[in-house]
Amino acid sequence: MLGNRKLVLDTRCGIYDMIKTHADVLIWDLKKHLRDHPQLIANAVYVLGSDQMRANSTLVREFVQNNTVQIVYSNPSEGSKTMINHCRAYGIADLVEQGRIWIVTGGYIPDSYVNLYYENFLPKMLDYEENTRAIDQYHQDYSLTRPYKFLCLNGRYRPHRDQLLTKLGAFKDHAVWTNLDSQSGPIKPLDPKYEYAHVATQTGLPNLGFVKNHLFNNKWGDVYIKAELYQDTYFSLVTETVFDYPYSFRTEKIWKPIAIGHPFIAVANQGFYRDLHNLGFQTFGSVIDESFDQIENGADRLDRIVEIVQDLCQQDLASFLDSCYNTCKYNQQLLVELGPKIRKDFPDRFAHFINSHVTN
Repeated sequence: MLGNRKLVLDTRCGIYDMIKTHADVLIWDLKKHLRDHPQLIANAVYVLGSDQMRANSTLVREFVQNNTVQIVYSNPSEGSKTMINHCRAYGIADLVEQGRIWIVTGGYIPDSYVNLYYENFLPKMLDYEENTRAIDQYHQDYSLTRPYKFLCLNGRYRPHRDQLLTKLGAFKDHAVWTNLDSQSGPIKPLDPKYEYAHVATQTGLPNLGFVKNHLFNNKWGDVYIKAELYQDTYFSLVTETVFDYPYSFRTEKIWKPIAIGHPFIAVANQGFYRDLHNLGFQTFGSVIDESFDQIENGADRLDRIVEIVQDLCQQDLASFLDSCYNTCKYNQQLLVELGPKIRKDFPDRFAHFINSHVTN
């Protein structure tokens, strides 16, 4: 129960594990649920994930228009821009914009939406034994002498990634980098020594299209940390998912260097660094000019980032790495502390979110 309302919870809504103890009814197929409850459960809150929302958007619209139940669309693995696009594709955007469907997202969103934000990716980084082993290995074999200057991993095509790879030019010769989408040029996977054997299958990798699903056997291979990637490079050039949209969306891409203790430059939206700081994380403004974070124009922001990378690559990177060490350790420890806290606090945050918006 949530106050005086029953909770009907889709087991694939992305927040199931954290709020399942509040649930009165669990579902995995809305149509099957309706066969058992033709009149729905009066006054209930229905939390639906993307699969059920996509398959039943017409029914959802009918429920909302008839004021039958309260619908919450939950998909915290996506940022707000993608969630808004999903709502448009499902034909429910007007109901979301009117505040009649509430949403749970993994990215910041305009205040006009009735939304609960959940930091989806941060708590997951240390769930994987492979990652904790990699973190230990990185620090056991820590060295200030490294063969490559930076790490830059690029999966799906995004205009800012494509432009970044072009602008970096020959500087990529001094980096460990990838391109897994032919829209950004020739496919370039990692050297197999940098991939986990159980997720990397480069045999028969297509030369065209988006090849990450082939590479990772349709698994979420992005989450894994491989120590050698970070041991062989001085800093990470992190190409986040969001760049031109003004609301931050932090994915596993930024948490991986933070988890292992690697300095980073984030290629992300305006205000990304500000929002990291508001979470309590530190960045490297004492040794890098991070004022690009407040450049509104995306093209100018990207040009400035490239200039900083080029300049940094011509400096004494061993000295740079050494000067970043304490900041990296601080961020590592904060991530360890925040992950469990974010999960622990979420049930109460969710209950407060629902109860504070209930009008009857």
